[in-house]
Amino acid sequence: MKVQTLNGITFTQMVLSGANHLSNNAQKIDALNVFPVPDGDTGTNMNLSMTSGASEVKKINSENVSEIATAFAKGLLMGARGNSGVILSQLFRGFAKGLENKETVSSKDMANAFDSGVDTAYKAVMKPVEGTILTVAKDAAKVAISKAKTEKDVIALMEEVVKEAKASLKRTPDLLPVLKEVGVVDSGGQGLLTIYEGFLAALKGEELPEQDADAAEMEEMVNAEHHKIAQDFMDTSEIEFGYCTEFMVKFEEDKLNENPFDEETFRNELSEHGDSLLVVADDEIAKVHVHAEYPGSVMTLGQRFGSLINMKIENMREQHTALVGSQDTEATPKAQAEYGIVTVAMGSGLTSLFESLGASVVIEGGQTMNPSTQDITNAIEKANAKNVLILPNNKNIVMAAEQAAELAEVSAEVVPTKTIPQGISALLAFHPDSDIKNNKEAMEEASTQVKTGQVTYAVRDTQIDGITIEKNHFMGIADGKIKGSNQDKIETVKLLLNEMITEDDEILTILQGEDASAEEVELIEKYIEETYEDMEIEIHNGNQPIYSFIFSVE
Repeated sequence: MKVQTLNGITFTQMVLSGANHLSNNAQKIDALNVFPVPDGDTGTNMNLSMTSGASEVKKINSENVSEIATAFAKGLLMGARGNSGVILSQLFRGFAKGLENKETVSSKDMANAFDSGVDTAYKAVMKPVEGTILTVAKDAAKVAISKAKTEKDVIALMEEVVKEAKASLKRTPDLLPVLKEVGVVDSGGQGLLTIYEGFLAALKGEELPEQDADAAEMEEMVNAEHHKIAQDFMDTSEIEFGYCTEFMVKFEEDKLNENPFDEETFRNELSEHGDSLLVVADDEIAKVHVHAEYPGSVMTLGQRFGSLINMKIENMREQHTALVGSQDTEATPKAQAEYGIVTVAMGSGLTSLFESLGASVVIEGGQTMNPSTQDITNAIEKANAKNVLILPNNKNIVMAAEQAAELAEVSAEVVPTKTIPQGISALLAFHPDSDIKNNKEAMEEASTQVKTGQVTYAVRDTQIDGITIEKNHFMGIADGKIKGSNQDKIETVKLLLNEMITEDDEILTILQGEDASAEEVELIEKYIEETYEDMEIEIHNGNQPIYSFIFSVE
């Protein structure tokens, strides 16, 4: 079987097959992440991004390859989560540009599109790192360009692309030492290969291994119009609790000993935070569905009893607006402020802290829930200001923030903060009488003057930077590098602070996490007073998940 001309129907099947194959393998890709921290992970981020792209493809009724590729790129862009998702969106944004005005596609067109995607993605990354998804995409595109000079069969071309992507992926540990140290290939590159394998399977008319596409979800997206009539009976402004929040709590014995679980009491507590509440529990888990205005607050209540799993948050106001096809025109528009500040944080205490420092909008998000480009775009609009400064506070959110700033209809700049302490320091440097460019420079400079420490737990055994880490032991991370690990939380804190604090430092800020106790804070405070007697200590209840403590040293 040969395909010399690729049409829109087949290209649509390729996209959906790639998304399906990625979804089936997302957890395996997550497992390749080098750092054993419990964050959103590459497979999850790429899967969410790819699903958004595939959803857009399902919505359009076209057999034009260019139109389908453009819809695919748009969906990826707006759903991009984490660095891997953003890079993926850029690869296919360039891919779509390479197919502009092409109703059907030849092997040469396909090769040029892959090459265009690589060019766009590399330009989007300020400091490209080889041995990553970028390298796999680049190597595969080079082979495609070479092969297309003589090969007219699109299937044969795609086979070469997959073959080279596999070979390139195997070479990533030779280009990125940390991969070789841990013994894995690059997770983003694996994700891209998985998508390409899906493309090839669709071209050849083959079934994917372990194929279990969520057809019901796709069908729901296609048939969303059927819900429009019901939605027309209410106004967006009537939605009191804006976020449909679902999660499960996997009970943990140590937490239950400290906070015994009672289903009725838990349900009553949650009822104070929203409506449409459902709580179902057995001996191992509690499942929660609630419409809430502050999703982080209800999830924090659940974390007292164990680990959060299967989390999903949907903005019902945005869903309703999309379904009825119009904005709420009856509400009286408010005058635009001169400045708005959008920031990202997870935890009710951190949200309150940022708001008290002047943040206009705090997006609920972080390690386990990277906000998408669309989420940040929505926040920019909500800030209702002529000039908007965006503080991502996480390295995996910076690129999505930059894309949102480019899409904004107002003047928007990203201060590329990568941690919560950097975000706080940057916010304190904001001056309302200065212009946006000077504010960006001053805030960025301020963010570099602070050191960040984090204490979390390991989700698997590993060895990195010469440190042996055991599953469930605590880790001390200073500015992105693991400095020590211990089964005791307070001992880990001591190891970390000893690495961070120097004789020139004066202020230590402690952000207490959701699972940290007042007694632990007192032990840390006592240790600092005895060991670093001139150090000034500030303590805030951040109530953040994942990280027992976040430290800021200045």
